[in-house]
Amino acid sequence: MENPQKTSNGEFVSCYQCNSKIADAEFLFSKRQYAVKTGRARNNDDVIAYQVRQSFLPGEITPEEANRLGVEFARRFTKGNHAFIVCTHVDRKHIHNHIIWNSTTLDCERKFRDFRGSAKAVRRLSDTICVENGYSVIEKPKATGKTYNKWLGNGKKLSHRDELRAAIDRALEQGPGDLESLFALLREAGIQVDRRGKSIRMKAPGWDKAARMSSLGPGYTEDDLLAVLAGKKKHTPREKTAAPAAPPKMNLLVDIQAKLAEGKGAGYARWAASFNLKQMANTLNFLTENKLMDYGALCEKTDAATARFHDLSGKIKAAEARMTEIAELKTQIINYSKTREVYAAYRKAGYSKKFLAEHEREILLHKAAKKAFDELGLKKLPTVKSLQTEYAELLAEKKQAYSAYRSARDEMQNLQMARANVARIMGYDDRAPTMEKKQKTHSHDSR
Repeated sequence: MENPQKTSNGEFVSCYQCNSKIADAEFLFSKRQYAVKTGRARNNDDVIAYQVRQSFLPGEITPEEANRLGVEFARRFTKGNHAFIVCTHVDRKHIHNHIIWNSTTLDCERKFRDFRGSAKAVRRLSDTICVENGYSVIEKPKATGKTYNKWLGNGKKLSHRDELRAAIDRALEQGPGDLESLFALLREAGIQVDRRGKSIRMKAPGWDKAARMSSLGPGYTEDDLLAVLAGKKKHTPREKTAAPAAPPKMNLLVDIQAKLAEGKGAGYARWAASFNLKQMANTLNFLTENKLMDYGALCEKTDAATARFHDLSGKIKAAEARMTEIAELKTQIINYSKTREVYAAYRKAGYSKKFLAEHEREILLHKAAKKAFDELGLKKLPTVKSLQTEYAELLAEKKQAYSAYRSARDEMQNLQMARANVARIMGYDDRAPTMEKKQKTHSHDSR
């Protein structure tokens, strides 16, 4: 907004519940309204607004479309509860959005709080929107949470001369007309600039000593900058020497995006008939977050997760079977104990029919218990107390196993779904085994 040429004189600026020209004042006013409504006052460290930068592959998207995707991102991320501005910059090879939203909600009663994992949530939503609309996502995003110094290169703190060169780069981006205008911009940024004879010295806040401009190296001497300002030379910011990049390695993210961009083929047709881009966006996010960029690794992990699930399922079934057996055995032992004297009297009466008619229920229970013991091959009956102890132990183990079972089930289903989606879009023959396994995941869901 401060440099209209970056947004084609404001053509690619969209606002929601605010005015781009006075948004800073509106955001500050909402803070005062928040304090009045809630009675909660913040110190000078209060966050006025949050910003996200969203970049696109050079040549892949138009400024209008990039701005539309930025607005969609802002609406979905803030759920429409915060005023926001989307500025689409077209001054670089890669079109990119600056998305800024007010930290205070529209009703001035709550505030947006940054949360743990917010960078991951931002990337996930941005990738989802891009895939849903048929645009590329970053194959290997840079790690988040780094300082500007570390982001610039090798992780070491910038030297004094690096800081001066970076300050000159930023000042030149603002288009000064001459050298004095450039120095004025540097002074506004806090850089002290003094000329002593033919020597120009610069000093940033907190420095003990100044540095001469001539010591900044090629591209930053007085003659170089005069040539740049006169339009005779193009300024190229100095970049730190980076290690040679490793040869590009094809992976699932690249392959799938190529297939989506291609939009044809038997595999795509089969997949598109039953699924949609939103599902594939979720699959790409899942593959990226779990670093499963190789189909063989995805299959191995899916098979391992499936085996683990069925192993846990088998253990739970075995515990349940034993618990059923214990419950039945305990019932038979109690019945046997209660009817033992009646059956002894029945035998003593010579198996009298009259005695049987009078005590038929007790005698039948006793016979059933004896038959159950014979079928189990029991020579000595366990005590009811020992069975109750074993049952309680099995119940505790089963409850504990269910936690791991649910986790294993979810992991298996997510991996199977990702594997099936990849197989379909890429045309791999991997459908039947996955679907067969999926049918087996419901055996314990009702418990």
